[in-house]
Amino acid sequence: MQTNKLPRVLLPVFIFTALAAARAEVKLPALFSDNMVLQQGINVPVWGWAEEGEVVAVTFRGKTVKTTAQGGKWMVKLPNQKPGGPETLVIQGKNKIQLTNVLVGEVWVCSGQSNMEWPLSQSFESGNDITNSANRQLRLFLVTKAKAETPRDDVKGTWKESNPKSTPGFSAVAYYFGRELQKTLKVPIGLIGTYWGGSPAEAWMSETTLRANADYNRDIIDTYFTALRKIEGTTNKPPFWRPAELYNGMIAPLLPYAIKGAIWYQGESNAGRARQYRNLFAEMITNWRWEWGQGDFTFLAVQLAPFDKGKKRTLEAITEKPVESDWAELREAQWLATKILPNVGMAVITDVGDKDDIHPKKKEPVGYRLAKAALGIAYGQNIEYSGPIPRNMNINGNQAIVSFDHAKGGLEARGGELKGFAICGDDKQFVWARAQIQSDNVIVSSPQVARPVAVRYGWADYPVVNLWNKAGFPATPFRTDDFPMVTK
Repeated sequence: MQTNKLPRVLLPVFIFTALAAARAEVKLPALFSDNMVLQQGINVPVWGWAEEGEVVAVTFRGKTVKTTAQGGKWMVKLPNQKPGGPETLVIQGKNKIQLTNVLVGEVWVCSGQSNMEWPLSQSFESGNDITNSANRQLRLFLVTKAKAETPRDDVKGTWKESNPKSTPGFSAVAYYFGRELQKTLKVPIGLIGTYWGGSPAEAWMSETTLRANADYNRDIIDTYFTALRKIEGTTNKPPFWRPAELYNGMIAPLLPYAIKGAIWYQGESNAGRARQYRNLFAEMITNWRWEWGQGDFTFLAVQLAPFDKGKKRTLEAITEKPVESDWAELREAQWLATKILPNVGMAVITDVGDKDDIHPKKKEPVGYRLAKAALGIAYGQNIEYSGPIPRNMNINGNQAIVSFDHAKGGLEARGGELKGFAICGDDKQFVWARAQIQSDNVIVSSPQVARPVAVRYGWADYPVVNLWNKAGFPATPFRTDDFPMVTK
């Protein structure tokens, strides 16, 4: 009788041979797959694993780069590439891997929490956008969610062409961003979606960066481990975000994949610590730039949308009198990053919030404004890409005169008289003010304030505001004072 079973004496030899063959195979991270997009204009790292001493050759567009695996790993850098494709990328060691339908263009990382994660399928009037989303020049890579205590070297995911099957579950903000970029630049665009709803910024930073700051050691790392010790042995343990766990699981494995920049929509989970976010957010950007090793690549953030998180007030009550706001302080922290770091931009979305929902459904304007910021900052186009930003304030009698940058062509109030401006004197008690536009200035005053000291605009959880520039971008909420913060 015939049998397919191996003789017992040969099993160890067979297993050893199979394991040795598996070890000998050249392997690639998930980021390198069919349909991928390689970054144009810079040397592109390609890396993977192989047996010690194995020679690995990478061939693309008729040119071959070779290296030898050391410590089980290898890396080559392809020379600068021009946009185009599709092409085939070949990796040859003891085995051969062929990646097909590869494009060269612009690659962007898209990260943050739930408003970045919010899928196209659940966004405002997205049906036609999904139906018409087939675009071979737009590619999507969705990183599977993963937490890790130490940095991982790979993620789960694969590159897909943009089409009605791949876009519904992908980030709406990222999709609209990529669609606008591809339409304008007319080159392939690759989007890497790596996001997780509810996540705080410190989960996306390396432990090395966090531990280098004494304040973070106390306020973030020590607080986390203290909380863990308190619930040891208990049931119904509350969830905690471990510092660095999403960096380890969902950012570190992407390094050093060549990119053009990153877009970021996060902050809701850090609003109660907005004062800390002033430093934390800027250090997260610096952390990513350092680890990627591509210099000060463009980093674009979405400012928090209006949201009446108390859900106890009518719109009329919100405008009753100026109040303090941790969300306003978080927006300020986001804006400050654009002032202290190079190549950082911000999309203001004061017009597309939802008073009762932390997840506003209108995501197309968000992606569009991020794309305009990318075109202005990353690609150097001579366009207006930002709403009005305060430059300085001068006092003239009982008037405060606020001048603005990004006001080329003038300012405008949409829908009537200017709203959302408040003013105070030495008593630091803010009252709603009368505001008038004069060229690129806004004149702010109130009969209740004889000697103005400070001006605020849109300083609320749910700001009711209407200052825009003629290019069609809303002004950022701001304050001219440095009074103590409620989140200090």
